Amino acid sequence: MAGLRMSIVVSATAFLLGLLFTHWIADSLTLWKSPDTQTDSRLWTAASYYAVLMHGLPQLTYLYATVAALGGATILWSLRDGRAGNLMFDGGSAFLYLVAIAVYVYRVVPNLSANFSTLPLPFSAETPAASLPEFPATLRQPTLELASAHLVCSVVLTGVLTLQAGRWWAEQADADDDDDADFDDKGADTGAETGTETDRAETEPLRKRDNAKAKA
Repeated sequence: MAGLRMSIVVSATAFLLGLLFTHWIADSLTLWKSPDTQTDSRLWTAASYYAVLMHGLPQLTYLYATVAALGGATILWSLRDGRAGNLMFDGGSAFLYLVAIAVYVYRVVPNLSANFSTLPLPFSAETPAASLPEFPATLRQPTLELASAHLVCSVVLTGVLTLQAGRWWAEQADADDDDDADFDDKGADTGAETGTETDRAETEPLRKRDNAKAKA
C-alpha cells in the first residue's frame, strides 16, 4: 500500500511539474532578464501565450484540479500511518505541495483571470516586431509576476519529488537492514542447534561406556 501511495504522489507531482515546464515557452522571455532586454516583442509573446491558456478547454482545468487534489489527498493519507518516515518525508512533502497549490491559486489564477482572460491581441503571428504597439504598462508587472510564480511552483514541486525519493531510499535501507537481521538470527539459531547436536554426539559414547562398566 505504501508503494501505491508513493506512486500516486510521484505521478501527480510529475504531471503538474510537466505542466509548469510547458510555461517556460513564455516564462523564459521575461524571467531573469535585464530591463534592456525586456522588449515589447518579448512581452507581447508572453502575454499572447497566457491569453491562449485562458481560452483553452474548461475541461482541462477540471483535469488539472483533479490530479492536484488526488496528489494532495494521497500525501495527507500517508500521514495517518504515524511512522517516523511518513511524518518526516510525507510531512515535508505535504507542506511543499500545499505551498505550490497556494501560490498557484492565490497568485497565478487571479492574475490570469484579471489580466489575460479578455486580453485583445492587436496583432497576428505574422506581424513584424517593428509594427507592434507599445506594451501596456499596466500589463508589464502581471506578466513578470506570472513567470516568477511559475518558477516558485516548479522549485517547490521538485522538492516534493526529492523528498519522495529520499523516503524510498530510506525504506529500501530499512528493508535491507531487516533482511540482514533475519539472516543473523537464523545463523545464530542454526549455530545453537549444531552445538547442541555436537554436545549430544560427544556425550553419547561416554554414557554407553558408563553403562557398560555398571553392567560388568
